[in-house]
Parts: sequence; structure tokens; C-alpha cells
Amino acid sequence: MQTPWGDCAVADAHIHFFSRPFFEALAAQAGKSADAIAAALGWELPPADPAQLAQRWVEELDVEGVELAAMIASMPGDENSVLEAKAARPGRFLAYSMVNPLAEKPPSVEGLDAVCLFPAMHGYYVHDAAVQPLFEQAAAQESLVFVHCGVLTVGVRKKLGLASRFDMRFSNPLDLHGVALRYPQLNFVVPHFGAGYFREALMLADLCPNVYLDTSSSNGWMRYEGLDLGTVFRRALDTIGPRRILFGTDSSFFPRGWNFEVFEQQTRALRELGVSPADAKLVFGENLQRLLG
Repeated sequence: MQTPWGDCAVADAHIHFFSRPFFEALAAQAGKSADAIAAALGWELPPADPAQLAQRWVEELDVEGVELAAMIASMPGDENSVLEAKAARPGRFLAYSMVNPLAEKPPSVEGLDAVCLFPAMHGYYVHDAAVQPLFEQAAAQESLVFVHCGVLTVGVRKKLGLASRFDMRFSNPLDLHGVALRYPQLNFVVPHFGAGYFREALMLADLCPNVYLDTSSSNGWMRYEGLDLGTVFRRALDTIGPRRILFGTDSSFFPRGWNFEVFEQQTRALRELGVSPADAKLVFGENLQRLLG
């Protein structure tokens, strides 16, 4: 992709793979059909075959010039959707999946490039003993562990009038400190710069070289601290350097597709900071490629 630093191999570390099962689960909660949910949202209803949705994303990312994308199955139990997408288009996708370590049936992480934990959503501390078997599995197969911290909002649920009873007691990035020290062979990703716990996310990443931050979404949490995106990037770069920052958009649905506006905002912020071409290429693609590509 052409960027202000020349041609750059862009890899997106944060895209939600909203599959047909995801829509059907929302529909069941809302007491409507999946078609009605899609119509209410103004979104395309994804095909039942994950390989077809993968092809839709490939066509979109080809237009935008994105070479690699981490696709997140956005509900527990939907990991087969992203695994099938990855298998259908080798080399284009990484398979991430939300898991709930408190589920009655222990979650499987086999084949996943990353397991995604949402402690505030499922009500546990990330350092709880109940989560340890998941870390052991992830370490055995060298998966990333993605841990959502800070403010958690699910826009699609709000649009549909569905409750989102997330408990922020479980959202502090510092809860991950002891875990990251205990599993130095695991790499951890905290998305959205900590989503309101920016200071804590920086402290964690500064102390733990196996913790990465992703840049995804509009980062609306910045209003809590009176920050702008340039300041956030500058402080992150000053604290942990360019090798542990992963570019992401938080793209999710069609017809919007890949959220070019987020990419544009982030390139502008980094350009205004005077970031070097080498460092920009690390953030926008090489770091994720090095970890999992």
C-alpha cells in the first residue's frame, strides 16, 4: 500500500469476523430473524459459508492494499468460522477467537493464532486460577493472547437495544502484569491502547517486553484524559518503542468494509510526529508479520 512513507506492507491486527452464527446469536437474543437484524442495522447478512465471507474480505482488502488481517471470531464457540476462513485463503488471514475461560465446556484453542479474552464481558480477573489452563494451552501452541482492557462497548448491541452488562472491575491492564511475568514465552496484546487505561497499559508494556499494544478503533476513550491521537502515539513510542505497537482498525461489517478512515487518522498522526519510514513500517505491518505472519 502507498503511504506517506512510500510502499508499505500493511497488516491489520484487529478485524471482527462477523459470521452468520454471530448474527444468528444476536437474532436469538433480540427475538428476531437474522435477516431482520441485518435490515435493522443496515448491514449485509454474511453468507452461511465462512469461506465465502473470507472471499468477500479478500476482495475488500485487495482493493485497499492490506496484505494480512487478523480476523476475530466475536463470540465464544465461533472459532470454526475464522479457522475455515484462514484455511480457505492461506496467508491472508490470522485466526483469532473470543473464548470464555469460565464456560462449562473448556474452550479449545487448537489452531488459533490468538485467543481473545474479554474479562469485563465474562466476569473474571485475568490472573484468576481458572484462566491458567488457557494460558498453558496458548503457550503450548505459541498463540498470542489478546486481552481486552478498559472501556468495553459493543456498538451492535446498543443499536439493537440489547443490554451490555460489562463489569469494569475486571478491566485493568495491571491485572495482566503477574501473568505476563509468569509466561514470558507468551506474547500478549492489549487493544485500543488500553481503552481508557492508557497509563496503566504503558506501565504494563514498559515492565513486560512480551506485551504489545494495538492501535485499533477511533479510540474515543481519549476524551476521558483530554488526549489526542498524536499524543497517544508519541507517549507509546517514547515508552515502548515502535516494535511493540500493532496497527489495527477494528473493522467489522459490510457494506462499510475496511475502515480506511481509521488508517488515515493514524497515518496522519504518525506523519505529524515525524516518525521514520522504518518505524512506520514496523507499526503498520512488520510487527504483526514478525509475530505471526
